[in-house]
Amino acid sequence: MTDGFLSERGLVLADSERADLGAYLRRVLRLDEAAVVRLHRRSERLVTVWSETGFDALAMRTFAGALPVPDAVAAADHLLAALDVPGTIDLGFPMDSSWRGALPPADGYAHVDDVPAHAFVELARRGAELAEEHSSAHGPPASLLDQQVLEIEGAGDRVPIPMRLVFALTAMGFIPSDPPAAEQQDPVRVRASASWVRLDARFGSVYRHRRGSIPLTVTR
Repeated sequence: MTDGFLSERGLVLADSERADLGAYLRRVLRLDEAAVVRLHRRSERLVTVWSETGFDALAMRTFAGALPVPDAVAAADHLLAALDVPGTIDLGFPMDSSWRGALPPADGYAHVDDVPAHAFVELARRGAELAEEHSSAHGPPASLLDQQVLEIEGAGDRVPIPMRLVFALTAMGFIPSDPPAAEQQDPVRVRASASWVRLDARFGSVYRHRRGSIPLTVTR
């Protein structure tokens, strides 16, 4: 392993951000123990970390840090272990071939409306009860995941929210399952483009392509 390889496969992260990235990665691994994450350099001081959720939706959180390359894919378990080592965080061997699909565009979204966080917590609770009743060895039935549980209207658009997005938002801990009273009215911002629906919560965002499956190439 060369020094050049190490310099390209290293993440510089503020110490205050390590615990938050660790919590994010543990959530990712709880959903898929073989998960990979995709790191994207948003700016010189910001790095976005993306993951698949198992609900046909992508999760994203932004951290204060620096990435020497525009884009990198790493094994989530390796990255979690590397957080315990002081200094530059080694991303390990490239895992690019393990990432399927394109990232959503960074801009081009219209603000549709805001929904209080507690509404999503309640929907997730009711959905979990139904999933427990009707799940099989393969998990919750597709009919439950695809069920439209909200319809948000605004900015000349009408955006259906399926249970998949609700589960993705809460499974990643972007809304706590039992938020303090002060956080229950926190807005979950619903944004949409022609191709993507985006939910922005206090601790992160989830995205889903409006056609359902995540495309192999970016469409706007």
